[in-house]
Amino acid sequence: MIHKAKDLSPDEKLLIEHLLGRRVLEDEAISVRAFEPPALSEERRLEIARQLQQYFSELDASRKAGSPDQADEVITEAVRSVRRGYCPH
Repeated sequence: MIHKAKDLSPDEKLLIEHLLGRRVLEDEAISVRAFEPPALSEERRLEIARQLQQYFSELDASRKAGSPDQADEVITEAVRSVRRGYCPH
């Protein structure tokens, strides 16, 4: 079900803002979904973790080195893409 932010009670709005980590604007629509993650055996979970470690190791081995300033720029741009108006300093 989708709710309009302007129709939420103050307590509901406060809860949603707490979950999102930001203010909710009056013209926003809010939808909440709950789902159960798929059941994985411990063996399968460890296999997936191993495959991810291998994948990221291969990525790391093939990437070009960057400067700390370039890393800061990439992180800042990523944060700005999800938080408009973000300023790192």
